[in-house]
Amino acid sequence: MNYLDWIVLSLTLLTIVSYGVYKTRVNKNVSGYLKGDNSLSWPTIGLSIMATQASAITFLSTPGQAFESGMGFVQFYFGLPIAMILVSAFFLPRYYKLNVFTAYEYLENRFDGKTRLFTASLFLISRGLAAGITIYAPAIILHTILGWSLNQMILLVGVLVIVYTVSGGTKAVSLTQKWQMGVIFVGMALAFIYVLRGIPDGISFLESIEIAGWSGKMNVINTEFNVKEKYTLWSGLTGGLFLALSYFGTDQSQVQRYLGGKSLKESRLGLMFNGMLKVPMQFFILLVGVMVFVFYQFTKPPVFFNEPALEYVKTIDEKGELVNLEKQHQQVFNEKLATLNAYSTVNDAEVKEKLKIQYQGLDEAQNEIRKKTKQTISSLAPEIETKDSDYVFLTFVLDNLPHGIIGILLAVIFSAAMSSTAGELNALASTTMVDFVQKFKWVKPSAKEEVFASKAITLAWGVAAIGVAFVADLFENLIQLVNLLGSLFYGTILGIFLVAFFIKFIRSKAIFWSAILAESTVLVIHLLVVKEYIEIGYLWYNAIGCVAVITFAFLLQTFNNEPKAQR
Repeated sequence: MNYLDWIVLSLTLLTIVSYGVYKTRVNKNVSGYLKGDNSLSWPTIGLSIMATQASAITFLSTPGQAFESGMGFVQFYFGLPIAMILVSAFFLPRYYKLNVFTAYEYLENRFDGKTRLFTASLFLISRGLAAGITIYAPAIILHTILGWSLNQMILLVGVLVIVYTVSGGTKAVSLTQKWQMGVIFVGMALAFIYVLRGIPDGISFLESIEIAGWSGKMNVINTEFNVKEKYTLWSGLTGGLFLALSYFGTDQSQVQRYLGGKSLKESRLGLMFNGMLKVPMQFFILLVGVMVFVFYQFTKPPVFFNEPALEYVKTIDEKGELVNLEKQHQQVFNEKLATLNAYSTVNDAEVKEKLKIQYQGLDEAQNEIRKKTKQTISSLAPEIETKDSDYVFLTFVLDNLPHGIIGILLAVIFSAAMSSTAGELNALASTTMVDFVQKFKWVKPSAKEEVFASKAITLAWGVAAIGVAFVADLFENLIQLVNLLGSLFYGTILGIFLVAFFIKFIRSKAIFWSAILAESTVLVIHLLVVKEYIEIGYLWYNAIGCVAVITFAFLLQTFNNEPKAQR
């Protein structure tokens, strides 16, 4: 990075934060602070929904995911458009009818206070931890690649988010997220243009796709029904659907985005906008990763993309194993490049097929060398995470893009971290204020006091998120942990809401204990997966938790003579 990148990065972030603070500097009551006075239009709602979901992890990890495993990850989102239709049809009208601030208020009206508090608590636990991780995950990667202080990185993102989230509440979050998504779209488009420019002139876009396909990167759809596989058509349409239904229909970080709409119609349009754009957006981000893969078929890639870590381990590698592996990697790359150049110059179909097979063999050899490198690093320095796919995209950006554009791409990462964290803090504050503070207050405060209390709670959650980020190095596999945390809790939450909406004969005592049993079931299954007693992709936790709530509720209700619950 040089001064131009710093100027672009600083101006982008400061402009977004200043805009959010200025446009929402006055909040007269808690409705304005927590719901934005119901003044948001559907484009703002749609972009805000997308920005809350799309953390910095999305733009750091997703291209690396495609580089490593191909386009199949897009199947994770196949259930999302269906979920948007269901949320618009069944969830939204109930929320608007009751004029609720949080999704969990509805549960007290349908069941009782303890069910509302239990569900809200599940949200606070999962989203509170996730808020810290969405700060830490990009911070650790940027710290490693750029050499910036990790704690300073965490504080930079955390403080910037706290400033405008505390100042302006929901409206500030939504307005800033609209501009943050604009920065993200521009940045990813520029990255795509530059990666294509980095591929040799004689290789067309379609030929690049063909080369990626030789290594299995273009296998978009997996129709195999296998619960051990994380990403298949069926896991996306079932587990992904349950996850999206729960996330967009019951997670306050998303519910709050559309409860601030001008009308039911505006909120529905915002959800449908997200449903139509999200899958193409994720497909495009994955395609950027695939093109980065093709780029590195013609430009020598590192044998291990976390290069600072590699250099450190080489200093303690007395036998020189890593140096030897780098030499092997260089040799295989040279042979692969020669094969690709030969392929582009011949016209004979039979010769082309032989060169393709030769390339695939060399690609497997290169992957094997990378695997041995990771094993060597792990044996010499067990504390270093050998999963390096999260460093692929940032390495490409820093090594190959011009100055100024690098600043924009770093602004994309920071904007994504800020937008998702801001949405989470805003939702955590709303849930704490409405479902706990207001519910148990003894004296009714004034409008100003309620706004002040909401700001204080937002600040407290912001400080807590920074605190979680500071100790996040106690955990492993941080990049996957965000989605895993949601899957551990969302199925249970969704099951509670589906019973509330559609199964009217089930009452409060049955749903409360069924929710506890279902959540315990999911946690036990996850423990068995961690201990490697069973194998199952975490997306299935969402379906298991939801079905378990409904099943237990049916069974418990048959033994319960509780009076009919108020609706």
